[in-house]
Amino acid sequence: MAQKPSIPKGTRDFSPEEVLRRNYIINTLRTNFELFGFQPIETPSFENSSTLMGKYGDEGDRLIFKILNSGDYLNKVDDAVYTAKDSTKLTAEISEKALRYDLTVPFARYVVQHQNEIEFPFKRYQIQPVWRADRPQKGRFREFFQCDADAVGSDSLLQEVAFVQLYDAVFTDLGLKGTTVKMNNRKILSGLAEAIGAADKLIDFTVALDKLDKIGEEGVVKEMLAKGISEEAITRVKPIFNVSGNFAEKLNLLKDLLADSEVGKEGIEEL
Repeated sequence: MAQKPSIPKGTRDFSPEEVLRRNYIINTLRTNFELFGFQPIETPSFENSSTLMGKYGDEGDRLIFKILNSGDYLNKVDDAVYTAKDSTKLTAEISEKALRYDLTVPFARYVVQHQNEIEFPFKRYQIQPVWRADRPQKGRFREFFQCDADAVGSDSLLQEVAFVQLYDAVFTDLGLKGTTVKMNNRKILSGLAEAIGAADKLIDFTVALDKLDKIGEEGVVKEMLAKGISEEAITRVKPIFNVSGNFAEKLNLLKDLLADSEVGKEGIEEL
């Protein structure tokens, strides 16, 4: 009996009904994006590896799908690299391109490459699939759509206010009731890393902290230690792991933690 065809783990087929429902959501998003002055762009499904690698931390780099070079790619590999079986060095020899991991880094590349053609501030939206070589599990896929809206070329906080209004408009049009918009500020994260003496570990610090809901406090602490963040630094930042109270109370806690960080205090003021 012939084997039934299948698809790779972490991918999905979509029925006509599912595609129509997704298109309804995407069309609602597009309508609101354009009402708020955002313009659509698209970028290639794959980028040069040099564009993507090193932007997501060690863990993120491991989840990037690499594309083998065309032709006899092993023929150009140095014998020493091949026999050493060092996957990092070997990958660099046989793969120069990779599937995009998200839409943010390709957008940054787009802005730099086309800066002479863009009028700033530039407000763009982008809805395209991305790929991650993650371990498939419930709710986590290797191929999925991302939806991004960004504004570059302006440091006005009015841009942030417009984003909150945009989110509210989209949720209202989709009939999503009881939604909560949570606000953050990258300056606060930079300030926290600076305040605990881990400014040089900012990416590792923020990547680990972002997993608090998924792996819990113990998991975050373990990952920070593995990335070289000291126990003393982690102890100083632990109060934010279980922060509670209203908005004002949370800000007061941050003010205490960031008393010696100028960039952190700027972030609090902006919030």
